[in-house]
Amino acid sequence: MAASPQTALSGLARALIQHGRISDADAAACSANSGGSAEFILELTKRNVLSARDVARFVSDTFGYPLLDLEALDVSILPRDAIDRKLMAKHLVLALAKRSNRLVVAVADPTNLRAIDEIRFQTGTPVDPVVVEIDRLKKLVDALSESTEQTLKDLTGEEFDMDLLEQEAPKDATEDSSQEVDDAPVVRFIQKVLIDAINEGASDIHFEPYEKYYRIRVRTDGVLREIAQPPLVLKEKIAARIKVISRLDISEKRVPQDGRMKLALSKNKSIDFRVSTLPTLHGEKIVMRILDPTSAMLGIDALGYDPDQKEALLAAVERPYGMVLVTGPTGSGKTVSLYTCLNLLNKAGVNISTAEDPAEINLPGINQVNVNEKAGLTFAAALRSFLRQDPDVIMVGEIRDLETAEIAVKAAQTGHLVMSTLHTNDAPTTLERLKNMGVAPFNIASSVIMITAQRLARRLCTCKQPVDIPIEALLEAGFNEADLDGSWQPYGPVGCERCKGSGYKGRVGIYQVMPISEEIAHIIMTNGNSLEIAAQAQREGVRDLRQSGLIKVRLGVTSLTEVLATTNE
Repeated sequence: MAASPQTALSGLARALIQHGRISDADAAACSANSGGSAEFILELTKRNVLSARDVARFVSDTFGYPLLDLEALDVSILPRDAIDRKLMAKHLVLALAKRSNRLVVAVADPTNLRAIDEIRFQTGTPVDPVVVEIDRLKKLVDALSESTEQTLKDLTGEEFDMDLLEQEAPKDATEDSSQEVDDAPVVRFIQKVLIDAINEGASDIHFEPYEKYYRIRVRTDGVLREIAQPPLVLKEKIAARIKVISRLDISEKRVPQDGRMKLALSKNKSIDFRVSTLPTLHGEKIVMRILDPTSAMLGIDALGYDPDQKEALLAAVERPYGMVLVTGPTGSGKTVSLYTCLNLLNKAGVNISTAEDPAEINLPGINQVNVNEKAGLTFAAALRSFLRQDPDVIMVGEIRDLETAEIAVKAAQTGHLVMSTLHTNDAPTTLERLKNMGVAPFNIASSVIMITAQRLARRLCTCKQPVDIPIEALLEAGFNEADLDGSWQPYGPVGCERCKGSGYKGRVGIYQVMPISEEIAHIIMTNGNSLEIAAQAQREGVRDLRQSGLIKVRLGVTSLTEVLATTNE
């Protein structure tokens, strides 16, 4: 007996026939031109047998799965790395959300058990299907794939085919790729990622291998954002290529390594990268810090100092001797502030020497030294050598220990201007930190002339708009009633193409600039604590970080939310 023509059909096709929604001929014709259930539904809509909406409603009603309108979905919150890119395109599926240990997935045909099983196997997570309209699902999957591959264009602006990268993938993922680190697609891909990051104004690039995928993220305006997911099997080749151009040992994968590389953009401009590798469970994570020398040439006006703060800082760095300290957490812009001040002092009649770990920005006219702990060239050793080099200005990358601090203090007391950084929360606690290191209070009071603490807050993009904030919230944030006189309007982020929907573009500094007055010096000499120093600084008109940030809110430079997050107290 001949087999029924329905036996070769999918479960969805048979259900449509049984409910009288399509004919046997339509089912056979659409199935013949499709390779799977998603293609079958697309063929139905293409031939105008059924609309995408009719199919979705039928599937939801017949099989008892919830129906979702993708038009109401916020694409930015999708866990786009949850399902492998190939699997997503093959079965036309999309991860919507992760709930506890389950994955919610948008599908057009939940009866396609093969697709559900493959997703469950790849993610290791139980799957909850949600029915959506096939045309909107395909449009969204295609759009997400395009955005992921946006950085895979070559330098001429033509499309860079992901298949070229996949063809470069070794058959055995454990194969030693060090012999083939010059493969053209991989080289061009890395170069494109670097160029895009520079053009976007990014500060760092992260190459991150995981068990089931590999991603690349860039940090722009302090926020990490994913830009690409190259094939996982290429993780060794990408790491090897970056290590080769950074002059690192490509055979050493067990310990962290640090290196540098330079990318020439033109005859007159090049960008340096500081490269750090870190062995992780699934391969080497690589972070590249972008060191743009033009950041030191912006000028002090571009950094965001208030007029009185700028005046106080310039007065301190123009003094012939003493110590100026810049404090703040990693990534708060301390190096740029120091280099900006050095650039102001960089004149023919001034001898400037710096000891850094490493020298991030190359400034002609300044004698820069990279410390090398293994070789014995520590900050302290470099400082001792500087004092025999007839310096006028000395910059120490960071004061980490008592020996460095004591030599820096001695240099500041003997006719040299010393500039350095410390990792402390604000200006008053810096003085207490020096004391805890073991520096005598008398030496602190007689050498330190200025301390600035800083943070970086994101600038509002030009698409910003006024927002209504309750008076109670403004008062709680730190405004006083006199500030709330109605003469200004707070702004908030909106999001546009220029800022890629974030509402912020660029960053601005928030500063606490504290000159060491006689009263503050007296508190130091009498073993006063940081609270007493902070109270005296407030009496002298020194604004703390929160107060300085609120001025930026009044000026419409940034939002109150950003200031509260940046100056969390």
